[in-house]
Amino acid sequence: MAENRKKRRRPNVLPRLFVAIVLGMVIGLCAPDCVIRATNCWRDIYWQFIRFFVPFIIIGLVTPAIADTGRDAGRVLLLTLGIAYASTLLSGFFAYFMSQTVFPLVMEPGALSKIDPKFLPAYFKMPIPPLMDVTTALFTAFMLGLGIVSVRAEVLARAASELRDVVTLTIAQVFVPLLPTYICAVIADLTASGKFAAVGGGCVKIMLLAMVVTTTIVVVQYIIAGAVAHRNPFKALWTMLPAYLIGWGCCSSAATIPYTLRQTRRNGVSYETADLVIPLCSNVHLAGSMANMVVYAAGMLVLAGETAGFGSYVEYILMISVIAVASPGVPGGVVLASAAVAETALGFTPERYAILVAVYMALDGMGTACNLTGDGAIAMIVDKLRRRPADSEES
Repeated sequence: MAENRKKRRRPNVLPRLFVAIVLGMVIGLCAPDCVIRATNCWRDIYWQFIRFFVPFIIIGLVTPAIADTGRDAGRVLLLTLGIAYASTLLSGFFAYFMSQTVFPLVMEPGALSKIDPKFLPAYFKMPIPPLMDVTTALFTAFMLGLGIVSVRAEVLARAASELRDVVTLTIAQVFVPLLPTYICAVIADLTASGKFAAVGGGCVKIMLLAMVVTTTIVVVQYIIAGAVAHRNPFKALWTMLPAYLIGWGCCSSAATIPYTLRQTRRNGVSYETADLVIPLCSNVHLAGSMANMVVYAAGMLVLAGETAGFGSYVEYILMISVIAVASPGVPGGVVLASAAVAETALGFTPERYAILVAVYMALDGMGTACNLTGDGAIAMIVDKLRRRPADSEES
């Protein structure tokens, strides 16, 4: 099953997403109210299904990730995990402070709240309550993952691996293919209610800030790595450029591991370090994805005319940093798994979350490129810290 998962091609969501947005605008402008109310039924069902499935995403992806990582316990592993997690968290807080500084200057707060929308409720709703909340799912994943490592539970490890295959298959074959229909329904309702015109320009500004933030993160990572490894940071970053561009097009850190490995070795990192750090970081280093999720969420709140305290963002960042552990190998995994967190920590409504999904998926490759390029910087740091002076002279 795992081999088949690797062979499956990543669904080309972006063109269908643009088609869905255009089609949603056409439906919202031309279709009668009864059609909008019918599409809103599907919108609500999809949202409920996401909320139901999020605990399975967390348990199915985080549990085997912890179990797989634990098998290679050691100083290098712990060093890599610490640097990767620190990079992810710092990227999230940097994105937060940039958002709080820039958005009030370039966006009109409360653009959504200043219009008088036309309400078109769905004909019916179908509640699908989740089996557990996000926090319970996280602690369950920790307990199972650490337990598998501690007692070497091979049967439970295989079960966790198979659950990961089921979750990955469901995301790839159900959620991602149906995502454009969900976006279409949301855009149709936003257009018909008069809200879409208020958020269109704001979304472009959100994307531009996310691009600036992720680019800055990559440059800072290589300046730090260059200082630690005593190498020219910009030359090292230029060497990683092919992997960066492939990440933009592939949108999957896991799928770009061979290219990231090759370019990392060309930066002088030993094979032993690169072979451990790059595959590990592809699952635990989410600097770009984290930055995008924070910028997009902050932008959505500004458009809604609402604010969230620093404590709410801390909760959001900490939860995303754990939930997204294994999602780089799963198309759309980060943004799907964050649904419940955005709702509980920042008070997101389904329509705001749908806009966030649309913006995130439109530039998904930007976060991936930042993630995997940063993996190369972490490998440079770890390689320098673990190698003896004799090893460095020999290289």
